[in-house]
Amino acid sequence: MLPEKNQSWVSEFVLLGFSSDPMSNRVLFFTFLLLYLSSVLGNGLIITLICLDTHLHTPMYFFLCVLSVLDVSYVTTTMPQMLVHLLAHSRTISFAGCWLQMYMFCALGLTECIFFVVMAYDRYVAICYPLCYTIILNWRLCTQLAAGTWTCGFLFSLIHTFLTMRLPYCGPNVINHYFCEGPSVRKLACTNTHLIEMVDLIISVFIVVTPLSLILASYIRIALAVLKIKASQGRCKAFSTCASHLTVVTLFYAPVTYIYTRPSSSYSPEQDKQISLLYNVFTALLNPVVYSLRNKDIKGAFLKVMGRGRVAW
Repeated sequence: MLPEKNQSWVSEFVLLGFSSDPMSNRVLFFTFLLLYLSSVLGNGLIITLICLDTHLHTPMYFFLCVLSVLDVSYVTTTMPQMLVHLLAHSRTISFAGCWLQMYMFCALGLTECIFFVVMAYDRYVAICYPLCYTIILNWRLCTQLAAGTWTCGFLFSLIHTFLTMRLPYCGPNVINHYFCEGPSVRKLACTNTHLIEMVDLIISVFIVVTPLSLILASYIRIALAVLKIKASQGRCKAFSTCASHLTVVTLFYAPVTYIYTRPSSSYSPEQDKQISLLYNVFTALLNPVVYSLRNKDIKGAFLKVMGRGRVAW
């Protein structure tokens, strides 16, 4: 049903967040501040080490550096504003601000979905064609793959955001979420949203299901190649290089698949807020931990940089 002509359009939204209790909000503020700073510092350290250590200037670490940039950007689209709202009396966000936040959040999330396919392809080439690894994945191809994923992510996000924010919003203007998430905002539209929900479902299938299928296909080929290795030590080393990537993919895709590929009838605001923290906050926090704990090169680069710092001091 279309809004009547005398109805006014909203100029701002109110984000409910997690709690209205001041004491609970203070606890949440310090908790999320710690998580945010840990995410930024952890991923920032990965980026710094890869840039400073020439031994890490390989395709695998180039892609890891891009992933860390994505994670820092992704968590920064939501966390700073949420931290402000936890302490402020007003939790409003302008219509334009909501538009921008939705666009950036969706763009970076879609980019990360596609980028995991590139990282799976990197592992496939490294294990199945080790002697041709740097020839196949030359720097030109690496930059093209990275740029291509960012372009696709931002393009699909533009379609999603444009269709969502062009809907008529004539009140109420309270979003039951801690950021301007597409389905949560769309619930406030005073018109039928079936078309945009169908478009979102198509985008979700293309961006979530298709990359997952490609990742699965890559790892099936990797598994078949590894099983042909006679030495058990060689098999363990090959599998360990893929374990970090598989862990991160699982942590990211499991909640994303649940949120964006289910029917709109099963929408649960409180549950969705908690689940969204998994792929928005905790994935960015755990990525540096997962990659650094199992990686001797990252540890070696860190010790080398620390050693230089001591000498300079």
